[in-house]
Amino acid sequence: MITFLIILLIVACVALGLFVLVQNPKGGGLATGGGTSNMFGVQRTGDVLEKGSWVLLALIVVLTLSITTIAKTNNGAAATGNTEIQDRLNKMPSPSPLGGGATNNATPVQPAPADTTKK
Repeated sequence: MITFLIILLIVACVALGLFVLVQNPKGGGLATGGGTSNMFGVQRTGDVLEKGSWVLLALIVVLTLSITTIAKTNNGAAATGNTEIQDRLNKMPSPSPLGGGATNNATPVQPAPADTTKK
């Protein structure tokens, strides 16, 4: 399911990129037709491309939120699966937030004595 949604998201992103590239930026661009006849006319083509861009943008937002929701409800099992790496990470002890490590059995290092000789 998540794989299908990700593929759909990629297709929507590519389509949005094409819609943005084809739009008419203040007088010129690929939407002018380049010698071919427009079946809607210049104004209608701009409206269709603009509305299509907004629809694709909304679709991308909905797909992204749904992928995130599905992945969180499955604890990421559907997206990543139970891999050997994840099992190893779960078994490892977490480091101390103070930086001391899991166990601190080592003796502390004493500073070197100060040099008291005069020069």
